[in-house]
Amino acid sequence: MQSLIKDLHTLKNGQKIAIYKNFHKTGDEGYAKGEEFLGITVPQLRKLAIKYQDTSFHDIKKLLRSRIHEEKYLATLILVEKYKREKNSRKKVFDFCIENASLFSGWDLVDTVAPSIFGHFLYHMGRDYPAYKKLLANLAKSSNLWERRIAIISTSYFIRQNQFDETIKISEILLNDCHDLIHKAVGWMLREVGKKDISSLKGFLNNHYKEMPRTMLRYAIEKFPEKERQKYLKRA
Repeated sequence: MQSLIKDLHTLKNGQKIAIYKNFHKTGDEGYAKGEEFLGITVPQLRKLAIKYQDTSFHDIKKLLRSRIHEEKYLATLILVEKYKREKNSRKKVFDFCIENASLFSGWDLVDTVAPSIFGHFLYHMGRDYPAYKKLLANLAKSSNLWERRIAIISTSYFIRQNQFDETIKISEILLNDCHDLIHKAVGWMLREVGKKDISSLKGFLNNHYKEMPRTMLRYAIEKFPEKERQKYLKRA
């Protein structure tokens, strides 16, 4: 663990810290209040994740609890490496992620772990574990912002497999969510559904466009022709 922390902090880049802070709301009212940054790039973190993929779950949890964003992100990338490389231990990694879902406290952490571990496991192995059947729906109903985002972003893996029901179901649960990060995430996933099957997206829109938060709607119809976009926006 000490070697990992040393290697990580050696890469600190003060010139990038302000830039990275702009991507996260670190102010008094922001979701990342008090979070610190080292200014380390994602490719650098990925290299460290490969080097330290054998890090214990105990130490990974410590990193996920850190106030330093890159320590949390490195922990997330290590979990993805473990899941990818240790095929016989995928359920163990998945269960760790479930138990600690609220610790993936950052949109970039969620957007990394949700499709690669949550989505992948539930699509390929969820049917073998009936207890997981309602997992994403339960996460979508959580009071924790990051668990709710995990629920919707996990469905991106299902979308890649041309299965859209899970995305539609979770989008309906999150329809009246109060947080901007959820509005954007749901709109984004709906837009991805539309790229694969426009009828599924339009079916959702026709049922719900009047009640969708404006940001969610805008994200969902971003690829529509301008005339069609304006029709939805004017009627909403």
